[in-house]
Amino acid sequence: MNVIIIEDEKPSARRLQRMLNALGIETEVMLHSVEASIKWFESNPHPDLILLDIQLSDGLSFEIFEALDIKSYVIFTTAYDEYALQAFKLNSIDYLLKPIDSDELKNAVEKYKARIPINQPVSLDFDEIRKLLVNPIEREYKKRFSVKVGQHIKLVNIDDVACFYSENKGTYAFTNEGRNFLLDAALDDIGEELSPKKFFRVSRKFYVNIDAIKDIVSYTNSRLQIKLHRFNEQEIIVARERVKEFKDWIER
Repeated sequence: MNVIIIEDEKPSARRLQRMLNALGIETEVMLHSVEASIKWFESNPHPDLILLDIQLSDGLSFEIFEALDIKSYVIFTTAYDEYALQAFKLNSIDYLLKPIDSDELKNAVEKYKARIPINQPVSLDFDEIRKLLVNPIEREYKKRFSVKVGQHIKLVNIDDVACFYSENKGTYAFTNEGRNFLLDAALDDIGEELSPKKFFRVSRKFYVNIDAIKDIVSYTNSRLQIKLHRFNEQEIIVARERVKEFKDWIER
């Protein structure tokens, strides 16, 4: 299987390459921009599969497909959340949400192998996906959660939650009042119900509310530490692969 990586962040591209190598997939070609990708496709056989980031250093990767008739299959490696993922599902395209998990990558590759018949022509509507990214599908996000407190059921408004986090196989909501509530759902499932404008997944363990951030501090290995009001349960560290996306998010 011939696979290439198109990703503007070189450390992320190398990490993805190592993860593919661990799955027995050798990937020698890594492209980092729209311009470089177009030049490469013009003079090389098109691969079976592309692991494709959406935002490249010089534009959206969809520009590659507008310039050339590329028939490769695509697995998106993207920081786009919620509405974009819905778009990819509608178009039967696999996606991986950054930071990429090795098990999720393995599952995506296996899904590709299992569902894609050999020599079947590819037909992906990238223009339709672009429209959905620019004009996302309007949807309702979670406004409150119900939690059990003793024999009672308490409603917690989403605006009152400073962060959601996982610890010891449990998922918790920490409120602006300084209270912790154990939730009856996995962090991944909760994340699908959160507005991407208000909450950001800084690591595998944390979603943070932008309104609850008290301070952002430089941390080791080019990472960031987030400090929330009243939250002292554990350190909240922005994964290195997510720092750029996090900075973009807080500036929106």
